[in-house]
Parts: sequence; structure tokens; C-alpha cells
Amino acid sequence: MGEIDDAIERADREAFTKEPPKTLKGRIGYLIKQLGSAKAVAAELGVTADSVNRYRRGARKHARPDVAAKIDNAVRQRWQPMVRKRRRKQAAATGGITVETRARFGYTAPVGTTDDGRFRRLTVHLPATYAQRLFDARDAGASDRDMRGIIAEGFKEVYFQDGGGRAMGLSDVEINDIDYLDLDY
Repeated sequence: MGEIDDAIERADREAFTKEPPKTLKGRIGYLIKQLGSAKAVAAELGVTADSVNRYRRGARKHARPDVAAKIDNAVRQRWQPMVRKRRRKQAAATGGITVETRARFGYTAPVGTTDDGRFRRLTVHLPATYAQRLFDARDAGASDRDMRGIIAEGFKEVYFQDGGGRAMGLSDVEINDIDYLDLDY
């Protein structure tokens, strides 16, 4: 996963109104309920069905670190889907999305102005249309580069051109060398 995918996942986790199960037994029980069988959970995690049943019964209290990470991921992906869906729908309809980043921004500008890329730390609230485009692109399996393009286009309109009030000759904005990127919606 890329930086944008990771940022969307973090924003989704922040939307949880109730924390997922903490114990290994509780997490496995939740996954079995979601996927229907120990065999399906085993296939998802890359372990045997016997291992899954040992976790479920409590015969094994701890999973290997790599398996524990897969269990955590599987639970968090399925936890409170309606809460995440509702927040995304609200962001795409009216709320928009806030992007906080420190990255190198470069752009194409008219002759006589500087177009040298430089690091900037920005927190910009993008309108709902950009949130919708970003979620649609992610759901369609778009690359991190494509999603960066959507965010860069939003930064161009909202930050650099101030909604049409300045820098109208600015044509392309690029986001490179991302130090960090965080989303909130």
C-alpha cells in the first residue's frame, strides 16, 4: 500500500466508535463470525484451521508476530464498516477532506515566476468533490500516483490558486518526496 492508502486506513481507524476486541481469542471469534468458518479464517491468515481453532479455544494465548499482525489487519478491515461508510459518505457529500502533509511541491508556472520545487508543510481542507474522487479512485484500485494527482489538483485549486483568486497561470502541481501525509474526514 502507498502513502495515500495508509492515510485513508488511519483516518478510518480514527472513526471507530468502539475499539475492536483486544484478546487473541476475541479477535479470532470475531473473524470466524465474519468469515463463517475456521477454515475461511485460516485461508485469510495463511495458517491451518487447527491453529485457528486453538486460538479460538484459548489453547494458544499468543500468535507469532507475523500472524498477529495479519489477525489485527483482518479485524480492523472488517470492524465497524457502517461507521466508516457513513463518515466517507458525509465527507464525499458535504464535509470534504483535510490533508496535512510535508512534501516537496513542484509546479509548472508562467515564464518569469519561480517553479522550483520546495518542501512545504501544508494543512488544507479540500472540498467534498475531491474526497469523492479520492474514495472512488481507491475503490477502483488506483495507484498511489493517481491518488497523489487528485490531492495535488485539490491543492492547486484551494491553496495555490486560492479558489481562483491568484496564480491563475499555474498549470500542473506535483507532490513528491512525501515526508508524511495524514487525512481527516
